[in-house]
Amino acid sequence: MAVQNIDVNQLLEMVQNKDRALMELSQNNRQLTEKITQLTEQVAFLTQKLYGRKTEKSTVVLDGHLVIQEVAERLFDEAESCADPKAVEPKVFEQPLRKTRAGYKRKSFFADLPVNDMLYSLDTDSQDCPACGGKIKKIGKKFVRSEINFIPAQLSVLNIYQETCECPACKVRTGQTAFIEPKVPTPVLPHSYASASSIAYTMYQKYVQCVPLYRQEKDWKAMGLDLTRSTLSNWIVQASESWLTPIVDAMHRKLLTEQHLHMDETPIQVMKEPNRKNQTDSYMWVMTNKDSSRHPIRIFRYAPGRSGEYAATFLDGYSGYLHTDDYSGYNRMKSVKRCLCWAHVRRRFKEAITVKTKGSGDTLAEIGFRYCNALFEWEKKFKTMDSQERKAARLQHERPVLDAFWRYVDENIGKTLPRSKLGMAMAYALDNRAKLEIYLEDGDCAISNNVAENSIRPFALGRKNWMFAGSPKGADASACIYSLVETAKANALDPFLYLQCLLMLAPGSSYLNNKDAMENLMPWSPLMTAKCQR
Repeated sequence: MAVQNIDVNQLLEMVQNKDRALMELSQNNRQLTEKITQLTEQVAFLTQKLYGRKTEKSTVVLDGHLVIQEVAERLFDEAESCADPKAVEPKVFEQPLRKTRAGYKRKSFFADLPVNDMLYSLDTDSQDCPACGGKIKKIGKKFVRSEINFIPAQLSVLNIYQETCECPACKVRTGQTAFIEPKVPTPVLPHSYASASSIAYTMYQKYVQCVPLYRQEKDWKAMGLDLTRSTLSNWIVQASESWLTPIVDAMHRKLLTEQHLHMDETPIQVMKEPNRKNQTDSYMWVMTNKDSSRHPIRIFRYAPGRSGEYAATFLDGYSGYLHTDDYSGYNRMKSVKRCLCWAHVRRRFKEAITVKTKGSGDTLAEIGFRYCNALFEWEKKFKTMDSQERKAARLQHERPVLDAFWRYVDENIGKTLPRSKLGMAMAYALDNRAKLEIYLEDGDCAISNNVAENSIRPFALGRKNWMFAGSPKGADASACIYSLVETAKANALDPFLYLQCLLMLAPGSSYLNNKDAMENLMPWSPLMTAKCQR
Protein backbone atom coordinates (compact mmCIF):
# COMPACT_ATOMS: atom_id res chain seq x y z
CA MET A 1 0.00 0.00 0.00
CA ALA A 2 2.82 2.44 0.83
CA VAL A 3 4.40 1.89 -2.53
CA GLN A 4 1.10 2.55 -4.25
CA ASN A 5 0.62 5.84 -2.32
CA ILE A 6 4.07 6.99 -3.37
CA ASP A 7 3.33 6.20 -6.99
CA VAL A 8 0.05 8.15 -6.87
CA ASN A 9 1.74 11.22 -5.34
CA GLN A 10 4.45 11.14 -7.94
CA LEU A 11 1.82 10.81 -10.63
CA LEU A 12 -0.11 13.82 -9.27
CA GLU A 13 3.08 15.88 -9.14
CA MET A 14 3.89 14.96 -12.72
CA VAL A 15 0.40 15.99 -13.85
CA GLN A 16 0.67 19.31 -12.00
CA ASN A 17 4.09 19.98 -13.53
CA LYS A 18 2.71 19.19 -16.96
CA ASP A 19 -0.26 21.55 -16.39
CA ARG A 20 2.08 24.32 -15.34
CA ALA A 21 4.24 23.72 -18.38
CA LEU A 22 1.18 23.80 -20.64
CA MET A 23 0.03 27.08 -19.04
CA GLU A 24 3.46 28.60 -19.56
CA LEU A 25 3.54 27.43 -23.16
CA SER A 26 0.03 28.78 -23.73
CA GLN A 27 1.00 32.13 -22.22
CA ASN A 28 4.18 32.28 -24.31
CA ASN A 29 2.18 31.36 -27.43
CA ARG A 30 -0.33 34.14 -26.71
CA GLN A 31 2.46 36.67 -26.19
CA LEU A 32 4.18 35.58 -29.40
CA THR A 33 0.88 35.79 -31.29
CA GLU A 34 0.33 39.33 -29.99
CA LYS A 35 3.89 40.24 -30.92
CA ILE A 36 3.46 38.84 -34.45
CA THR A 37 0.19 40.77 -34.82
CA GLN A 38 1.84 44.01 -33.66
CA LEU A 39 4.85 43.53 -35.96
CA THR A 40 2.61 42.69 -38.93
CA GLU A 41 0.55 45.78 -38.18
CA GLN A 42 3.71 47.87 -37.90
CA VAL A 43 5.01 46.61 -41.26
CA ALA A 44 1.67 47.42 -42.90
CA PHE A 45 1.64 50.87 -41.28
CA LEU A 46 5.18 51.71 -42.41
CA THR A 47 4.49 50.39 -45.91
CA GLN A 48 1.43 52.64 -46.09
CA LYS A 49 3.53 55.58 -44.87
CA LEU A 50 6.12 54.99 -47.59
CA TYR A 51 4.00 54.03 -50.57
CA GLY A 52 0.33 54.58 -49.74
CA ARG A 53 -2.04 57.51 -50.13
CA LYS A 54 -1.47 60.27 -47.59
CA THR A 55 -5.04 61.58 -47.43
CA GLU A 56 -7.36 60.55 -44.61
CA LYS A 57 -10.47 61.11 -46.75
CA SER A 58 -11.92 58.05 -48.39
CA THR A 59 -15.69 57.89 -48.05
CA VAL A 60 -18.85 59.90 -48.51
CA VAL A 61 -22.34 59.51 -47.12
CA LEU A 62 -25.10 58.87 -49.66
CA ASP A 63 -28.67 58.31 -48.47
CA GLY A 64 -27.45 57.02 -45.14
CA HIS A 65 -24.83 54.66 -46.66
CA LEU A 66 -21.07 54.99 -46.60
CA VAL A 67 -19.67 54.85 -50.15
CA ILE A 68 -16.06 54.98 -51.28
CA GLN A 69 -15.31 58.41 -52.80
CA GLU A 70 -13.76 57.20 -56.06
CA VAL A 71 -16.61 54.72 -56.68
CA ALA A 72 -19.21 57.43 -56.04
CA GLU A 73 -17.51 59.81 -58.49
CA ARG A 74 -17.40 57.13 -61.22
CA LEU A 75 -21.03 56.25 -60.64
CA PHE A 76 -22.16 59.85 -60.90
CA ASP A 77 -20.02 60.54 -63.95
CA GLU A 78 -21.35 57.46 -65.71
CA ALA A 79 -24.98 58.28 -64.89
CA GLU A 80 -24.64 61.84 -66.14
CA SER A 81 -22.98 60.81 -69.41
CA CYS A 82 -25.61 58.15 -70.09
CA ALA A 83 -28.47 60.53 -69.31
CA ASP A 84 -27.27 63.18 -71.78
CA PRO A 85 -29.37 62.83 -74.96
CA LYS A 86 -26.93 64.97 -76.94
CA ALA A 87 -23.90 62.90 -76.06
CA VAL A 88 -23.93 61.03 -79.40
CA GLU A 89 -24.80 64.00 -81.62
CA PRO A 90 -21.99 65.44 -83.74
CA LYS A 91 -20.74 68.90 -82.76
CA VAL A 92 -19.33 71.55 -85.05
CA PHE A 93 -16.42 73.58 -83.69
CA GLU A 94 -15.39 76.95 -85.04
CA GLN A 95 -11.75 76.25 -84.20
CA PRO A 96 -9.84 72.96 -84.34
CA LEU A 97 -9.56 71.15 -81.01
CA ARG A 98 -6.22 70.84 -79.27
CA LYS A 99 -5.58 68.30 -76.59
CA THR A 100 -4.54 70.12 -73.42
CA ARG A 101 -4.39 69.09 -69.80
CA ALA A 102 -7.63 69.30 -67.83
CA GLY A 103 -8.47 72.77 -66.55
CA TYR A 104 -5.76 74.54 -68.57
CA LYS A 105 -6.77 77.80 -70.24
CA ARG A 106 -4.09 79.97 -71.76
CA LYS A 107 -5.92 83.28 -71.41
CA SER A 108 -6.68 82.87 -67.71
CA PHE A 109 -3.21 81.41 -67.08
CA PHE A 110 -1.49 84.57 -68.39
CA ALA A 111 -4.18 87.02 -67.23
CA ASP A 112 -2.08 88.79 -64.55
CA LEU A 113 1.23 88.89 -66.44
CA PRO A 114 2.54 91.77 -68.56
CA VAL A 115 2.73 90.87 -72.24
CA ASN A 116 5.43 91.81 -74.74
CA ASP A 117 5.49 90.84 -78.41
CA MET A 118 8.54 89.74 -80.38
CA LEU A 119 8.33 89.79 -84.19
CA TYR A 120 10.84 87.87 -86.29
CA SER A 121 11.32 89.57 -89.71
CA LEU A 122 13.36 88.69 -92.74
CA ASP A 123 16.84 90.16 -92.94
CA THR A 124 17.49 92.91 -95.48
CA ASP A 125 19.58 90.40 -97.42
CA SER A 126 16.57 88.09 -97.68
CA GLN A 127 14.10 90.54 -99.24
CA ASP A 128 14.20 88.81 -102.61
CA CYS A 129 12.02 85.82 -103.49
CA PRO A 130 14.18 82.64 -103.44
CA ALA A 131 12.13 81.22 -106.34
CA CYS A 132 12.08 84.07 -108.90
CA GLY A 133 14.29 86.77 -107.39
CA GLY A 134 11.52 89.36 -107.29
CA LYS A 135 10.91 91.80 -104.42
CA ILE A 136 8.73 90.37 -101.64
CA LYS A 137 5.87 92.22 -99.94
CA LYS A 138 4.80 92.03 -96.26
CA ILE A 139 1.17 90.92 -95.91
CA GLY A 140 0.82 90.17 -92.14
CA LYS A 141 2.14 88.17 -89.23
CA LYS A 142 1.35 84.75 -87.80
CA PHE A 143 1.15 83.78 -84.11
CA VAL A 144 3.55 80.93 -83.33
CA ARG A 145 3.57 80.41 -79.55
CA SER A 146 3.69 82.04 -76.11
CA GLU A 147 6.58 81.68 -73.68
CA ILE A 148 7.12 82.79 -70.09
CA ASN A 149 10.11 85.14 -69.92
CA PHE A 150 12.02 85.19 -66.63
CA ILE A 151 13.75 88.42 -65.57
CA PRO A 152 16.21 87.87 -62.69
CA ALA A 153 16.03 90.12 -59.63
CA GLN A 154 18.27 93.16 -59.68
CA LEU A 155 19.76 95.31 -56.94
CA SER A 156 20.24 99.05 -57.04
CA VAL A 157 21.52 101.70 -54.65
CA LEU A 158 19.06 104.38 -53.62
CA ASN A 159 20.79 107.57 -52.54
CA ILE A 160 18.41 109.63 -50.36
CA TYR A 161 18.75 113.39 -50.42
CA GLN A 162 16.87 116.02 -48.46
CA GLU A 163 16.01 119.24 -50.24
CA THR A 164 16.91 122.40 -48.35
CA CYS A 165 14.83 125.56 -48.74
CA GLU A 166 14.85 129.00 -47.14
CA CYS A 167 12.29 131.74 -46.56
CA PRO A 168 13.55 135.08 -47.99
CA ALA A 169 10.87 137.05 -46.09
CA CYS A 170 11.98 135.64 -42.74
CA LYS A 171 15.60 136.35 -43.63
CA VAL A 172 14.79 140.00 -44.33
CA ARG A 173 12.63 140.28 -41.21
CA THR A 174 14.97 138.56 -38.74
CA GLY A 175 18.31 138.89 -40.46
CA GLN A 176 18.85 135.16 -40.16
CA THR A 177 18.44 132.40 -42.70
CA ALA A 178 15.42 130.19 -41.96
CA PHE A 179 15.96 126.68 -43.33
CA ILE A 180 12.92 124.58 -44.27
CA GLU A 181 13.41 120.88 -45.05
CA PRO A 182 10.93 118.10 -45.89
CA LYS A 183 10.53 115.13 -43.58
CA VAL A 184 12.64 112.09 -44.45
CA PRO A 185 11.31 108.65 -43.45
CA THR A 186 12.95 107.08 -40.41
CA PRO A 187 15.29 104.22 -41.40
CA VAL A 188 14.33 100.71 -40.34
CA LEU A 189 17.78 100.19 -38.81
CA PRO A 190 19.87 103.28 -37.89
CA HIS A 191 23.31 103.49 -39.53
CA SER A 192 22.48 100.57 -41.83
CA TYR A 193 22.12 100.33 -45.59
CA ALA A 194 19.21 97.89 -45.18
CA SER A 195 15.92 99.15 -46.60
CA ALA A 196 12.37 98.05 -45.82
CA SER A 197 12.26 96.10 -49.09
CA SER A 198 15.58 94.27 -48.53
CA ILE A 199 14.68 93.26 -44.96
CA ALA A 200 11.17 92.23 -45.98
CA TYR A 201 12.61 90.16 -48.84
CA THR A 202 15.02 88.39 -46.46
CA MET A 203 12.15 87.61 -44.09
CA TYR A 204 9.91 86.49 -46.94
CA GLN A 205 12.55 84.16 -48.34
CA LYS A 206 13.18 82.48 -44.98
CA TYR A 207 9.71 82.33 -43.44
CA VAL A 208 7.50 81.96 -46.51
CA GLN A 209 9.77 80.33 -49.11
CA CYS A 210 11.74 78.31 -46.48
CA VAL A 211 15.13 79.45 -47.82
CA PRO A 212 17.75 79.36 -45.01
CA LEU A 213 20.13 82.27 -44.61
CA TYR A 214 23.20 80.42 -45.87
CA ARG A 215 21.43 79.93 -49.21
CA GLN A 216 20.24 83.51 -49.26
CA GLU A 217 23.83 84.56 -48.70
CA LYS A 218 24.71 82.91 -52.02
CA ASP A 219 21.74 84.52 -53.77
CA TRP A 220 22.73 88.00 -52.61
CA LYS A 221 26.29 87.39 -53.80
CA ALA A 222 25.01 86.24 -57.20
CA MET A 223 23.05 89.50 -57.46
CA GLY A 224 26.22 91.49 -56.80
CA LEU A 225 26.21 92.15 -53.04
CA ASP A 226 28.44 90.23 -50.64
CA LEU A 227 26.26 89.91 -47.51
CA THR A 228 27.03 87.47 -44.71
CA ARG A 229 24.37 85.35 -43.03
CA SER A 230 25.16 87.06 -39.71
CA THR A 231 24.23 90.41 -41.28
CA LEU A 232 20.97 88.97 -42.61
CA SER A 233 20.23 87.48 -39.19
CA ASN A 234 20.83 90.84 -37.52
CA TRP A 235 18.42 92.49 -39.95
CA ILE A 236 15.69 90.03 -38.99
CA VAL A 237 16.24 90.15 -35.22
CA GLN A 238 16.67 93.93 -34.89
CA ALA A 239 13.77 94.83 -37.18
CA SER A 240 11.51 92.41 -35.30
CA GLU A 241 12.49 93.72 -31.87
CA SER A 242 12.30 97.38 -32.87
CA TRP A 243 9.09 97.53 -34.91
CA LEU A 244 7.23 94.26 -35.46
CA THR A 245 6.88 92.71 -31.99
CA PRO A 246 4.47 95.44 -30.70
CA ILE A 247 2.20 94.76 -33.69
CA VAL A 248 2.13 91.03 -32.91
CA ASP A 249 1.44 91.80 -29.24
CA ALA A 250 -1.56 93.91 -30.29
CA MET A 251 -2.84 91.01 -32.43
CA HIS A 252 -2.35 88.69 -29.46
CA ARG A 253 -4.45 90.91 -27.19
CA LYS A 254 -7.21 90.97 -29.80
CA LEU A 255 -7.03 87.19 -30.15
CA LEU A 256 -7.70 86.70 -26.43
CA THR A 257 -11.05 88.51 -26.76
CA GLU A 258 -12.37 85.70 -28.99
CA GLN A 259 -14.58 82.92 -27.63
CA HIS A 260 -13.20 80.04 -29.73
CA LEU A 261 -9.46 79.42 -30.00
CA HIS A 262 -7.23 76.67 -31.38
CA MET A 263 -3.78 75.81 -30.05
CA ASP A 264 -0.92 73.46 -30.94
CA GLU A 265 2.81 73.13 -30.38
CA THR A 266 5.82 71.60 -32.15
CA PRO A 267 9.51 71.13 -31.23
CA ILE A 268 12.28 73.51 -32.24
CA GLN A 269 16.00 73.29 -31.54
CA VAL A 270 17.44 76.53 -30.17
CA MET A 271 21.15 77.21 -29.67
CA LYS A 272 22.71 79.16 -26.78
CA GLU A 273 19.81 78.83 -24.34
CA PRO A 274 20.95 79.59 -20.77
CA ASN A 275 21.72 76.48 -18.69
CA ARG A 276 20.51 74.10 -21.41
CA LYS A 277 22.20 71.82 -23.92
CA ASN A 278 21.83 72.66 -27.58
CA GLN A 279 20.23 69.25 -28.22
CA THR A 280 17.36 69.94 -25.79
CA ASP A 281 13.97 70.46 -27.43
CA SER A 282 12.28 73.81 -27.11
CA TYR A 283 8.81 74.46 -28.50
CA MET A 284 7.00 76.78 -30.87
CA TRP A 285 3.38 77.32 -29.89
CA VAL A 286 0.63 78.56 -32.19
CA MET A 287 -2.72 80.11 -31.25
CA THR A 288 -5.46 80.90 -33.75
CA ASN A 289 -9.08 81.98 -33.73
CA LYS A 290 -11.73 79.98 -35.55
CA ASP A 291 -11.42 79.50 -39.28
CA SER A 292 -14.54 81.57 -40.04
CA SER A 293 -13.51 84.60 -37.98
CA ARG A 294 -13.99 88.01 -39.53
CA HIS A 295 -10.36 88.87 -38.76
CA PRO A 296 -8.26 85.67 -38.82
CA ILE A 297 -5.27 85.81 -36.45
CA ARG A 298 -2.33 83.41 -36.14
CA ILE A 299 0.01 83.98 -33.19
CA PHE A 300 3.28 82.08 -32.69
CA ARG A 301 5.17 82.08 -29.40
CA TYR A 302 8.50 80.47 -28.55
CA ALA A 303 9.04 78.77 -25.17
CA PRO A 304 11.99 76.74 -23.82
CA GLY A 305 9.68 73.85 -22.89
CA ARG A 306 6.33 72.15 -23.35
CA SER A 307 5.00 72.57 -19.84
CA GLY A 308 1.39 73.62 -19.51
CA GLU A 309 2.53 76.73 -17.65
CA TYR A 310 3.62 78.23 -20.98
CA ALA A 311 0.20 77.62 -22.51
CA ALA A 312 -1.40 79.18 -19.41
CA THR A 313 0.87 82.22 -19.75
CA PHE A 314 0.13 82.68 -23.46
CA LEU A 315 -3.64 82.47 -22.76
CA ASP A 316 -3.61 84.47 -19.54
CA GLY A 317 -7.04 85.99 -18.99
CA TYR A 318 -8.78 83.91 -21.64
CA SER A 319 -12.01 82.05 -20.98
CA GLY A 320 -13.88 80.22 -23.70
CA TYR A 321 -13.59 77.12 -25.88
CA LEU A 322 -10.07 75.86 -26.62
CA HIS A 323 -9.48 73.30 -29.39
CA THR A 324 -6.37 71.17 -28.83
CA ASP A 325 -5.06 67.63 -28.96
CA ASP A 326 -5.17 65.49 -25.81
CA TYR A 327 -1.89 66.82 -24.33
CA SER A 328 -2.41 66.99 -20.55
CA GLY A 329 -0.48 70.25 -20.18
CA TYR A 330 -3.54 72.19 -21.35
CA ASN A 331 -5.39 71.00 -18.23
CA ARG A 332 -3.65 73.77 -16.27
CA MET A 333 -6.13 76.25 -17.74
CA LYS A 334 -9.22 75.83 -15.56
CA SER A 335 -11.22 78.68 -17.14
CA VAL A 336 -11.48 77.08 -20.60
CA LYS A 337 -13.60 74.30 -22.10
CA ARG A 338 -11.36 71.95 -24.04
CA CYS A 339 -12.63 70.61 -27.36
CA LEU A 340 -10.59 67.68 -28.59
CA CYS A 341 -9.94 66.96 -32.23
CA TRP A 342 -11.81 64.29 -34.19
CA ALA A 343 -9.10 64.40 -36.89
CA HIS A 344 -6.75 62.83 -34.33
CA VAL A 345 -9.28 60.05 -33.70
CA ARG A 346 -9.74 59.46 -37.43
CA ARG A 347 -5.97 59.39 -37.97
CA ARG A 348 -5.54 56.65 -35.36
CA PHE A 349 -8.17 54.45 -36.98
CA LYS A 350 -6.62 55.14 -40.38
CA GLU A 351 -3.24 53.95 -39.08
CA ALA A 352 -4.90 50.80 -37.73
CA ILE A 353 -6.18 49.74 -41.17
CA THR A 354 -4.01 46.91 -42.49
CA VAL A 355 -3.92 45.10 -45.82
CA LYS A 356 -6.81 42.66 -46.16
CA THR A 357 -7.58 39.86 -48.59
CA LYS A 358 -9.78 40.59 -51.57
CA GLY A 359 -13.46 39.91 -50.98
CA SER A 360 -13.24 39.96 -47.19
CA GLY A 361 -15.59 42.16 -45.18
CA ASP A 362 -14.79 45.48 -43.56
CA THR A 363 -12.35 45.28 -40.70
CA LEU A 364 -13.09 46.82 -37.31
CA ALA A 365 -10.54 49.57 -38.05
CA GLU A 366 -12.29 50.45 -41.32
CA ILE A 367 -15.66 50.62 -39.60
CA GLY A 368 -14.33 53.05 -36.98
CA PHE A 369 -12.58 55.07 -39.68
CA ARG A 370 -15.80 55.41 -41.65
CA TYR A 371 -17.76 56.56 -38.62
CA CYS A 372 -15.25 59.41 -38.29
CA ASN A 373 -15.51 60.21 -42.00
CA ALA A 374 -19.29 60.38 -41.70
CA LEU A 375 -18.95 63.13 -39.07
CA PHE A 376 -16.66 65.14 -41.34
CA GLU A 377 -18.99 64.75 -44.30
CA TRP A 378 -21.87 66.16 -42.26
CA GLU A 379 -19.63 69.06 -41.21
CA LYS A 380 -19.06 69.96 -44.86
CA LYS A 381 -22.80 70.27 -45.37
CA PHE A 382 -23.18 72.51 -42.30
CA LYS A 383 -20.30 74.86 -43.23
CA THR A 384 -22.47 77.71 -44.55
CA MET A 385 -24.95 77.61 -41.65
CA ASP A 386 -24.96 80.11 -38.80
CA SER A 387 -24.14 79.02 -35.25
CA GLN A 388 -27.65 78.11 -34.09
CA GLU A 389 -28.53 76.26 -37.29
CA ARG A 390 -25.29 74.31 -37.18
CA LYS A 391 -25.85 73.30 -33.54
CA ALA A 392 -29.36 72.01 -34.31
CA ALA A 393 -28.16 70.19 -37.44
CA ARG A 394 -25.34 68.51 -35.52
CA LEU A 395 -27.72 67.24 -32.85
CA GLN A 396 -30.08 65.92 -35.51
CA HIS A 397 -27.57 64.25 -37.85
CA GLU A 398 -24.27 63.77 -36.00
CA ARG A 399 -25.63 62.70 -32.63
CA PRO A 400 -26.91 59.37 -34.05
CA VAL A 401 -23.52 58.77 -35.72
CA LEU A 402 -21.75 59.42 -32.41
CA ASP A 403 -24.08 57.09 -30.51
CA ALA A 404 -23.46 54.33 -33.05
CA PHE A 405 -19.70 54.95 -32.88
CA TRP A 406 -19.61 54.66 -29.08
CA ARG A 407 -21.65 51.43 -29.21
CA TYR A 408 -19.19 50.07 -31.75
CA VAL A 409 -16.26 50.97 -29.44
CA ASP A 410 -17.89 49.49 -26.32
CA GLU A 411 -18.76 46.24 -28.09
CA ASN A 412 -15.36 45.69 -29.71
CA ILE A 413 -12.68 47.17 -27.46
CA GLY A 414 -12.50 43.91 -25.52
CA LYS A 415 -11.92 41.96 -28.74
CA THR A 416 -8.74 43.84 -29.69
CA LEU A 417 -5.22 43.62 -28.39
CA PRO A 418 -4.72 46.53 -25.95
CA ARG A 419 -1.36 47.53 -27.45
CA SER A 420 -2.39 47.15 -31.08
CA LYS A 421 -3.07 50.27 -33.10
CA LEU A 422 -6.79 49.50 -33.20
CA GLY A 423 -6.90 48.88 -29.46
CA MET A 424 -5.07 52.14 -28.78
CA ALA A 425 -7.35 54.02 -31.20
CA MET A 426 -10.45 52.78 -29.39
CA ALA A 427 -8.94 53.49 -25.96
CA TYR A 428 -7.95 57.01 -27.05
CA ALA A 429 -11.49 57.76 -28.19
CA LEU A 430 -13.10 56.25 -25.11
CA ASP A 431 -10.77 58.02 -22.65
CA ASN A 432 -11.53 61.41 -24.27
CA ARG A 433 -15.23 60.88 -24.97
CA ALA A 434 -16.51 63.87 -22.97
CA LYS A 435 -14.06 66.35 -24.53
CA LEU A 436 -14.68 64.95 -28.01
CA GLU A 437 -18.40 65.73 -27.68
CA ILE A 438 -18.09 69.28 -26.30
CA TYR A 439 -18.27 70.69 -29.83
CA LEU A 440 -21.98 69.81 -29.84
CA GLU A 441 -22.60 72.51 -27.20
CA ASP A 442 -21.80 75.45 -29.49
CA GLY A 443 -22.32 75.78 -33.21
CA ASP A 444 -19.16 77.89 -33.52
CA CYS A 445 -16.97 75.11 -32.13
CA ALA A 446 -15.04 73.07 -34.69
CA ILE A 447 -14.94 69.32 -35.04
CA SER A 448 -11.16 69.35 -35.45
CA ASN A 449 -8.06 71.35 -34.63
CA ASN A 450 -7.02 71.48 -38.28
CA VAL A 451 -6.84 75.29 -38.40
CA ALA A 452 -4.00 75.27 -35.82
CA GLU A 453 -2.25 72.32 -37.46
CA ASN A 454 -2.46 73.97 -40.89
CA SER A 455 -1.08 77.20 -39.42
CA ILE A 456 1.91 75.50 -37.84
CA ARG A 457 2.68 73.38 -40.92
CA PRO A 458 4.68 76.15 -42.74
CA PHE A 459 6.87 76.44 -39.64
CA ALA A 460 7.48 72.67 -39.63
CA LEU A 461 8.36 72.81 -43.33
CA GLY A 462 10.77 75.69 -42.78
CA ARG A 463 12.37 73.87 -39.84
CA LYS A 464 13.41 71.06 -42.19
CA ASN A 465 15.48 73.60 -44.13
CA TRP A 466 16.99 75.93 -41.53
CA MET A 467 16.96 73.15 -38.85
CA PHE A 468 17.43 75.32 -35.74
CA ALA A 469 17.34 78.84 -34.31
CA GLY A 470 20.73 80.35 -33.50
CA SER A 471 19.62 81.90 -30.20
CA PRO A 472 16.51 82.56 -28.08
CA LYS A 473 16.34 86.03 -29.68
CA GLY A 474 16.32 84.40 -33.08
CA ALA A 475 13.51 82.05 -31.99
CA ASP A 476 11.47 85.02 -30.73
CA ALA A 477 12.06 86.84 -34.03
CA SER A 478 10.95 83.75 -35.94
CA ALA A 479 7.77 83.54 -33.86
CA CYS A 480 7.08 87.23 -34.52
CA ILE A 481 7.51 86.99 -38.29
CA TYR A 482 5.61 83.71 -38.62
CA SER A 483 2.74 85.42 -36.78
CA LEU A 484 2.71 88.25 -39.31
CA VAL A 485 3.09 86.21 -42.49
CA GLU A 486 0.56 83.53 -41.51
CA THR A 487 -1.96 86.17 -40.38
CA ALA A 488 -1.37 88.04 -43.64
CA LYS A 489 -2.03 84.89 -45.68
CA ALA A 490 -5.17 84.14 -43.66
CA ASN A 491 -6.41 87.66 -44.54
CA ALA A 492 -5.60 87.22 -48.26
CA LEU A 493 -2.62 89.60 -48.21
CA ASP A 494 0.71 89.20 -49.95
CA PRO A 495 3.16 88.43 -47.07
CA PHE A 496 6.08 90.26 -48.70
CA LEU A 497 4.07 93.41 -49.40
CA TYR A 498 2.63 93.35 -45.88
CA LEU A 499 6.08 93.05 -44.24
CA GLN A 500 7.41 95.81 -46.49
CA CYS A 501 4.51 98.14 -45.63
CA LEU A 502 4.98 97.53 -41.90
CA LEU A 503 8.70 98.30 -42.10
CA MET A 504 7.99 101.45 -44.10
CA LEU A 505 5.13 102.80 -41.95
CA ALA A 506 6.05 101.75 -38.40
CA PRO A 507 9.46 103.50 -38.03
CA GLY A 508 8.95 107.07 -36.92
CA SER A 509 5.17 106.72 -36.42
CA SER A 510 3.16 107.00 -33.21
CA TYR A 511 1.61 103.54 -33.47
CA LEU A 512 2.77 102.53 -29.98
CA ASN A 513 0.69 105.26 -28.33
CA ASN A 514 -1.97 105.85 -30.98
CA LYS A 515 -4.71 103.22 -31.16
CA ASP A 516 -5.86 104.32 -34.61
CA ALA A 517 -2.31 104.19 -35.98
CA MET A 518 -1.89 100.66 -34.60
CA GLU A 519 -5.21 99.60 -36.10
CA ASN A 520 -4.05 100.84 -39.51
CA LEU A 521 -1.17 98.35 -39.34
CA MET A 522 -3.44 95.36 -38.79
CA PRO A 523 -3.75 93.11 -41.88
CA TRP A 524 -7.53 93.59 -42.07
CA SER A 525 -7.37 97.41 -42.09
CA PRO A 526 -8.55 99.18 -45.27
CA LEU A 527 -5.07 100.66 -45.69
CA MET A 528 -3.32 97.28 -45.72
CA THR A 529 -6.04 95.69 -47.80
CA ALA A 530 -5.57 98.37 -50.47
CA LYS A 531 -1.77 98.17 -50.45
CA CYS A 532 -1.11 94.47 -49.93
CA GLN A 533 -4.05 92.43 -51.20
CA ARG A 534 -3.06 89.53 -53.45
